[in-house]
Formats: sequence, structure tokens, C-alpha cells
Amino acid sequence: MEALRQDDPRRFGPYTTLARVRESAVAVHFLARGADRDGLALVTAAWPALASVPAFRRRFRSEARTAERLAGGPVPRPDVSPEGDGLWTATAYVPAVTLSEAIGLAGPLPERAVRVLGAGLAGTLSRVHASGAVFQGLAPGTVLVAEDGPRLTAFGPLGAAAHAEAREGGQLSVRLGYLTPEQVEGQEAGPASDLFVLGLLLAYAATGTTPLADGPAEEAAERIAHGSAELGSVPVGLRALIAGCLSKDPADRPTAGSVAAELAPEGAADRAQGGWLPAVLAAAVTEQAARARALEPPAGPVDDGPRVPPVEERTPTDAVPTGAALPDGGAPGHVVPPGGGHDGDPGEDSRTTRFLGTGARTPRSDRATAQLTLPEEVTNTAPPRLPAAGPPPAQPYAHPAFTAAPPALPAAAPPAAAPRTGPVTGRRALLTAVAAGAAGLVLGGAAVAALGSDGSASATTDEKPTAEPRPALPGRPPEPRWTYARPAKAPAPLTAGVWQDRLLVLTDTAGATAVDLRTGRKVWERADAAGAQSVLTAGEDLCFLAAPTEFLWLSPEDGRIRHRVRFADQFDGVPDMKVAPLTGQSGSVLWFTGSHTVTVRAPKPKKGKKRGKDTQVVKAYFFAYDVVRRKEVWRVAVPAGRAPGTPAYRLIAARKADLVVRQDAGTLTPADVRAGQGKAVFRCFDRTTGKPLWNRRFGTVAPGGAAAGDQEGRLFGAVGDDLGAFETGSGKPLWTLNGTASSVFGTPVAAGALLHTTNRDQEVGAVERATGKVLWRRSTEVPAGDGCPALTLSGSGRTLLAADASQVTAFAAADGRRLWKFQDIGAPAPDGAAVTAPYRVLATGKTSVVVQRERAFYAFPVE
Repeated sequence: MEALRQDDPRRFGPYTTLARVRESAVAVHFLARGADRDGLALVTAAWPALASVPAFRRRFRSEARTAERLAGGPVPRPDVSPEGDGLWTATAYVPAVTLSEAIGLAGPLPERAVRVLGAGLAGTLSRVHASGAVFQGLAPGTVLVAEDGPRLTAFGPLGAAAHAEAREGGQLSVRLGYLTPEQVEGQEAGPASDLFVLGLLLAYAATGTTPLADGPAEEAAERIAHGSAELGSVPVGLRALIAGCLSKDPADRPTAGSVAAELAPEGAADRAQGGWLPAVLAAAVTEQAARARALEPPAGPVDDGPRVPPVEERTPTDAVPTGAALPDGGAPGHVVPPGGGHDGDPGEDSRTTRFLGTGARTPRSDRATAQLTLPEEVTNTAPPRLPAAGPPPAQPYAHPAFTAAPPALPAAAPPAAAPRTGPVTGRRALLTAVAAGAAGLVLGGAAVAALGSDGSASATTDEKPTAEPRPALPGRPPEPRWTYARPAKAPAPLTAGVWQDRLLVLTDTAGATAVDLRTGRKVWERADAAGAQSVLTAGEDLCFLAAPTEFLWLSPEDGRIRHRVRFADQFDGVPDMKVAPLTGQSGSVLWFTGSHTVTVRAPKPKKGKKRGKDTQVVKAYFFAYDVVRRKEVWRVAVPAGRAPGTPAYRLIAARKADLVVRQDAGTLTPADVRAGQGKAVFRCFDRTTGKPLWNRRFGTVAPGGAAAGDQEGRLFGAVGDDLGAFETGSGKPLWTLNGTASSVFGTPVAAGALLHTTNRDQEVGAVERATGKVLWRRSTEVPAGDGCPALTLSGSGRTLLAADASQVTAFAAADGRRLWKFQDIGAPAPDGAAVTAPYRVLATGKTSVVVQRERAFYAFPVE
């Protein structure tokens, strides 16, 4: 860390710079203070010469949006510069040291610390792989070691680049580090490539050296491709796992999720509690935090915007002419630092990655990086085999973590797209091949970012509901049977439902659409079914839709409306009825609540007195309705809800003789809230007649707390941080599943003898319904948030799917094995709107599910 220079900006948006942290290949990093003056931030400002390259600028912003969606835990959430305010990101400052600094300070880490480190990194890799992307950003300089666990500061080759510069013609040259066996052979990197690098990092953390990477670079590349890793110094408990990661065949490497589970079954965060760093590292982090807090903004004029010196003004460190002869024994990544060496000694390379133990070498140009160009049309050719680059040496301790790599620049993954042809395919193939060769890559001004993944995806449309084929790779979800995307010009879906395992029916404010569940092709679209908010089955030959003012029955063949029942015509005595969202359905009977307003005339006044005012009173009812016979079964008067008066009931359990419901907390009147004293009131009705049977509270289950019932007369509800089971007939507690201070439970799902659970710690599990005995509990590896994953059981009952705002995670229902994860990053183009809608899973038959994220739908095979 050093004082700000004369030309350094004093402000980045709301952030006031305090000190210059370091320069990297693509940016300058500053420590800054936020507008509230309480929080510190690390601001990364791209070099203006690079920021002027369109491909870099698009990639920078696209990856920043990806970082926002993956933020949490080891991944910092970035604040991104607005358009016209330079190109920078800011993330919350966390006192930490880089992994290379940690090894230099403390030597090899103890096994517990390596497990925390590996579990945290693997968890993040798992989330990235679930999106279909490849990380390609792991290095000792991009991994930070903080008090509460590891942090990642680079997503993809841009963040972990050894060198980058803008060239004539609006091109960007990026030289990469780290190789894997498949990349040495010129093959494309995949999720398994990240696992190989993770194995190298874990071995480095455990021993202080990197397997396969010592000695001359050319020999190291050969060993990476064909040699055996010597792991004798690795702790016995980690040896088998690291050996699996370093398998030559990508198919033999474990998935990121399985690595995280093996290293820390309870999760990296839990394992890090109570301190996980050696004393010398903990002291270094504490000292760093104190020094950062003591900084104050320098005196002097405040600059209005970021002005970072252009790349051209910096002293070049690898100024060997293009095409110059390469001295024998030279290796990419070894350069003369500013000031050079003396007596012929080129000095240590302080800016680019190199292999441990190779020492400083004669300058050598990166011939492939210097000579590559990217015209509009390119021919896909195999890249040359080039030497590997490995982890940098441990640097002496000066000021920990202020030499960290730039904040997260993640590799954005496209959603499923139609097959690509022509120049775009050629550019992607060339760039990926160059990255695989680790020589570097050049992004032309006309190219769309292609660092690890192709950013130029087009979503599948109604006309082409097929997914782009992709190879089966470890760590990825199964290949979708089909994908379907609603056009951007169409309204967002209001709801989606499955009819008879044959159709996926979508509704929006413009109409209803049916998609064939076998092919993903649109079958029909009807504008006269607009506004429906529920999709149900009405017997074998009709699809039922519930709209705000009517019920509709549609033909599954062509979408024609066969029957239409307006509430005003069907339900006598309830004119202008307002209906809440449907309560639930069982067989051909559905339940819902409705209300209307009646005028109560004031009584006739006594002689000589004025007549009083008439009053408006809301009357509410709970209905049972047969959708096959199109006939009301019964109705019963119930208390009105909060204005406008319709209480919304949610079905808790539909049993043979009765049904149990609970009113949504948002429709409770103030009087109901006071009477409940913070507890939910459940209502039970006779299923045949609608007669109210009882109103009851269960423990301290709150009005908005999770609750579900089963056929055996049990009710399961969130009780504080725990999950409780109760006997509905008496309210008697049966068992309690204890949670932690933050593990508020969500709605469980009963299946056979099991009860599947979910909580805000992003854990799902299974317990015995009768006893509450825990059978398994697993993390989705998503950072803890305010909500719980929503659970869906496949038609076969063998696969449990957890959906949240970040991803869908599939588990084996019987034993909790993580099967796969899926994440659709969302925006198909760098300038497209970010998709923030949560995922939803619909079970379709016994062997498939449909995953929805707003307009996009994916059909996955499941067990």
C-alpha cells in the first residue's frame, strides 16, 4: 500500500480514495471509504486504454452482473460504476492475505485450515459450474485468506490474467496462467479443469510447493500432461481427494460439490467458526485491519472522476519486439521488472505468474499473444502447445492482502441457446483454444467476450425450442431435453402449470400458451384466456384456469375455451365477488375464499331524531367447488380479512375427512393480529360439508411461519429456530428438530415415511416423520439469505430439488447425495436486463422436471 499519486482520482462515485493498493494487469486498486464513512471498500479501476476496448468494456460489465448474482460467502458483491463514470467496481473491504502471502508468512497450512480453504473454494466453483461456466481464475494471488474463511477476488481469465494491454485497432491482449492436462493438449477447458487447478492449490496450501509444477516450464507442462503427482508430503486425510482432483482424465475428477462435502460436510463457514488460521496469519489480518481503519482521506482537491494513467505511460516490462528470437531456456511470465536487474541478472518477476523454484529468467516475448489477431472471419486452427505457468512464489510480508488480485470478474455463462454458426462460432473456438494453450488471447473490437464462455448467446424462441448440445462433463446438470423461452416482447408469465404430464401451460396478461412437454414446442396460444393466475387439471380432457373474475375450461388440443363461468353468474348471493388466490385442490375439488360488500341500512330513527348513516360490511366465505361437474359443493361463512376484505387461506393438509388451512398473514385484520398474540391460528373444516370443526394454535408457530401437514394427523411448523411436529387433534407436541440461531425452517415436504426439510442456512434434509430423527442434511452451497429453498419432489420420489434465487440443486431423496446443480445466469447479452426472479421447479411425470426462471423453461431428466 502506498500514498495516492498526483494523477490518482480522489473519488469514484460515492467512494473517497485513501491509498493506492497496487497495480494489476488490467486495473489499479485503491482502498476507499464509502459515503457513510463507516465502511471501507476496495475499488478496482480499469486502465483507460483497456476500458476503451469495446470487448473489454462489455465483458467487464457482464461479469460484474454475474458477480452480483453469485455474491455471498467467498464472493464479494460489487458496486459497479454507472455508464459514463469510467469503468470500476467497488467491493466491501475484508482484511485478508493472499494464499501466496499466507504460505510465505506461516509456511504450509494445517489440515483443518486446508479443509476450510478447499471447501469454501469448491462451494463457489460448484455454483459457477451449475451455471454452465468455467471459472479459470484460481491462483494463489486470487485467493484471499480472511478471518471467517476464504475469499475469491477474480472470476475468469481477465481477473487472473498475468498481463493485459490494449493494442492498435481496438484489440485486447491477455496472457493467462495455469494449465491443466487437457489444456496442454490443446483441448477446451471445462468444469473439471477448475478441479485440477483446485487440486494444485490445495497441495500448495498443504505443503508450500506445487505438484508437477517445479523446474523448467517446458518440463512442467509435460509432467502436467503425462506425469504422476508426488503427494507424499500431503496429509494422509487429504491425499486421496487431491489425487482425484489431479487425475489426467477430466471424467475421473470429482465434482466441486462432492469436494466441498468431503472437505467440510458441515460447510466451510461452520468449520471456520472458532478460528481456523494459524496465529501468525490471524495477527497479520488483525494488524492489516487496524492500519486500514486508521487511514484518512488525503488533503487536497477532490477529483470529480476516475483518472488512471493510461497503459502507454507505464514502464513496459516485457518490451521484446514482436517476432524476436526467444533465448534458450526462456519461459513466458518471466520479465525484467521496472529498473531491471544488474550484472546480467534480470531480477525477480513481480507481475506475472511463474513456477515455483524456476528462478528468474531471460526476458522472452509471448509470441502467440503478440501475434494473434481477431478479424471478422477466422479459421479455426489447433493452437500450438506451449509451456505452462504455475503459482507465483511466496512474497515477503509487507502489507497483507493489499497485493490482492482485482475484485470478482466472473465468467458469465449464457443460457441455453440455439446452435451457432458462422463467424461467431469460429471466434469462440479460436479464443477458447488460445486460452487452452495458455499463450494468451486477443479480443477484437467486434468480438463478443469469450473468456471461458461465449457471451453471445441467444435464448431459444418459440420457433426453435431446442437446446445447444453440449458434452456431458463432471459437475454439470444433465442435458436438458428441451428449452423454451418466452419472447422478450411478451409479458412475463403470471404462472405456469402442468396438465396431465402432457402440456406446460403458461399464463400472462396477454393470454395463455401451451407447450408440449415431450418436445418443448408451442402447441397453441389463446388471447381470450388472459390474466389467469392458476392452472389446474379438470378431468381427463380439459385444462382449468382460474382468473380474477371467472373460471375457464380449455381444450388441451387447441386451447379453445369450452366453458366459461363468471363468478357473478355461478355464485348466487355473492354479487361482485372478489376471489383470493386459490387455497388448494384435491382430486376434482378445489377450495378458495371469496368476499363481497353489502350495505347495512341504518335503523329507523326515533321520532325527532336524524337517521343514521348506512354502513358497508364485508362478508367472506370459504368455498368448495367441483371443477369436473362445474358445481359449487359447499360454502361456509368465515371472518373477513384485512381491506378489501377477502381472507386468503393456504392449504396445510387435505385428509380423508377434513382439511386444515391457515390464513395468510397479510390478510389478517389488526384485531386478528392482536388476538393471535404473535401465533398463527389454524382452521379445520369438514371435507364433506364444510362445517368448521376447530380453530387452534400449535406451539409458537407464527402467522407467517412455515407449516405443512400429513395424512396421519400431524402438523409440522417452524417454531423459532426449530421445527416442531404436533398432533392436530389435540395440539400436543410430538417432537422437535433443533436448529441454529439462523436456521429458520421453511415449508417441509412429506413423502412416505420421510419429511424433507429446508432452512435459511440453505440446508435441505430428511427426517423420520414419526420421530424427527435426522437421516441426512446437506447444504445447497448457496450463501445464506433471507429465504429458504423451495422443495419439489420428482414424480418418482427419488429426487429432491431445492430452488432459490440463485440455483436449483438436486439431491437423492433417500440419502442426500448431491446429484447436480443448475444455474441460468439470466441476461443473454452483455447489455441485457439482469434476471433476478427465483427459480421454480414443476414435477412432470416420473422421469422429468421443468425448471422455470421467469421467461425461460428447461426440461431436465430426473430419476
